[in-house]
Amino acid sequence: MFQSGSQGYGDQAYAGGGARALTVVKPSRFSLVASPIGGAVDRLAGADLVVDLGARIGSREWFQGLFTCLALCTAAGMMAPSFKPVRFPSETSMAPSQYEQARALAIAPLGLGGDTGHRVASTSAVEPLTDTPERPRVELSATIGQGDGFARVLERAGVSRDEASHVSSLVSDAVPLSDLNAGTHMDMVLGRRAVKTDPRPLETLDFRARFDLKLSVQRVDGQLRLKRIPIAVDNTPLRIQGRVGSSLYQSARNAGVPGGAIEAFIKAVSQKLSMRSIGSDARFDAIVEHARAETGEVKIGSLLFAGITQGGKKTQMLKWTNGGRDQWYEASGVGETKGVMRQPVLGRLTSSFGLRRHPILGFSRMHQGMDFGAPMGAPIVAATDGIVSFAGRHGGHGNYVRLNHSGGISTGYAHMSRIIARPGEHVRQGQLIGYVGSTGLSTGPHLHYEVFRNGQAINPASMKFTTVQQLTGRDLANFRAKLNNLLSVRIANGGGEKKAEKSAEANKGAKDKSKKG
Repeated sequence: MFQSGSQGYGDQAYAGGGARALTVVKPSRFSLVASPIGGAVDRLAGADLVVDLGARIGSREWFQGLFTCLALCTAAGMMAPSFKPVRFPSETSMAPSQYEQARALAIAPLGLGGDTGHRVASTSAVEPLTDTPERPRVELSATIGQGDGFARVLERAGVSRDEASHVSSLVSDAVPLSDLNAGTHMDMVLGRRAVKTDPRPLETLDFRARFDLKLSVQRVDGQLRLKRIPIAVDNTPLRIQGRVGSSLYQSARNAGVPGGAIEAFIKAVSQKLSMRSIGSDARFDAIVEHARAETGEVKIGSLLFAGITQGGKKTQMLKWTNGGRDQWYEASGVGETKGVMRQPVLGRLTSSFGLRRHPILGFSRMHQGMDFGAPMGAPIVAATDGIVSFAGRHGGHGNYVRLNHSGGISTGYAHMSRIIARPGEHVRQGQLIGYVGSTGLSTGPHLHYEVFRNGQAINPASMKFTTVQQLTGRDLANFRAKLNNLLSVRIANGGGEKKAEKSAEANKGAKDKSKKG
């Protein structure tokens, strides 16, 4: 393409092969110098350092390219930086003055109550005190918390342990410490102490131990003494009457009857009357426990009397305690309790009453009860009040308890792991009588519960009971005396709507007279 004589090139060589590009090899400018260095330079310039390693594998040029690649990789690896961590010298901790200055420049003064920042140094006008003076008396207030101890409250207030224990023994002579309700407020005064490291001595302690009693602990001649301060209380019940109107609950609430007393009122009256049968013109009469102390505090208790007057018919229910249990009785002294037996154990129903195939005996027979699956050791309670007629081992029932109830009703509890009830014992509804087990003919821990009426097994799921009691003798006389005392209580709201109706009639009559005049 070019002539070598005119362009100053020597011999041209075209090298390459396969997929390699055509390479023009130029003669070196040292070709005219006949020396070993010139020859080496010529060979280096003519070498192909960038070789396609995918072509002519195994040839001389391929090995040259391979060695060149390995040499470059080795050089790159040797010149790679180290991965060791770079260590720097740690900063010195700040001096206290520097720390205070840093806090003063931050938001800490506001967050910590403004107690940070620089302090102004004292001048010569300030003289240091040899001892910091203390207040001669410290007045404190403390409150008994839920589950808190009386002595522990005094110790938290700064009273020594020995003195707190001594005060507790003084107070326990007047009232049991367990009777002190949570939230009881105590005012105390601590006196001067000889050494700052010692607790301050208790000078006075005043608190309300009961609604009708205040206790005061005072130091007299160096000794703590307890003083009882009785509080006069007027226990006259609160009697409220009114018209039923569209809603008994709303009308009674508006008249001033507490919410809990209204609920008890409805439950008591519903034993004799259907709530739907009570008309809007009927009148209610509620008497509630009420105590008023001479200091002004008022304490409202439970409902004592519930009455409904509808037309010429009166329904009167009085709460009376019989056998340690509160029950509602009619004015005639007849008490009646309606309801259903409670489930004796917390568990799932695994087998109901009726004919079934026995899981152990392998044949069908009558299942005279209900099975409740429950964990081993789960508590079993009495379904209702009764007397324990049997408690012990009973054939296939294993550990078995039988209770007799009123009206010829009895209940049985089988397969217990442990029996708590004892023969002849009186038990209440919900009282513990044993624990779930798997004794007798049983495939696992469960309770077999059965109910009998006059000795015949009945379905426990359909069992309802009604207990009727008639007061007699001295109990009936005391019952009627209490009823008469309650009915003689003065009406607190003046009779409710009756008073309002009389006022309205009086106002109407006055208006009519003014018009006539």
